[in-house]
Amino acid sequence: MTIGVSRPSPDPSDAYAAADGEPAPSPSGVGRPLAMDDRFAALYTVGQVADMLGVQQAFLRRLDTEQVVRPARSDGGQRRYSRADIDRIERVTELVGEGFTLAGIRRLVELESEVAELRGALAKERDEPAP
Repeated sequence: MTIGVSRPSPDPSDAYAAADGEPAPSPSGVGRPLAMDDRFAALYTVGQVADMLGVQQAFLRRLDTEQVVRPARSDGGQRRYSRADIDRIERVTELVGEGFTLAGIRRLVELESEVAELRGALAKERDEPAP
């Protein structure tokens, strides 16, 4: 049985994403990569992620409700997490432990993303020859 999952566009800095949007070859160099080779493949359920990270399922659902981590959804509407989502959840868990609120974490992540985009644009600007 195949589960259809909607997922975000791949991060252009991801090592497994090719420039044309197609998956890059497998890290082993043999054939096309498996879904598990793609850090943006939404493969894990709420229960699996909760077990992996030692957090409550309700905490994961709250992260989605508060728009801190937005997992993909299966055709049936169930949350599906990628390795990239799991990395972000680990970071969020650390920030919660340091006393940040979920609203504060969401804003922090937004600002970090904005800074990364600006740094990329600046680097691109520096690399272009002057007219």
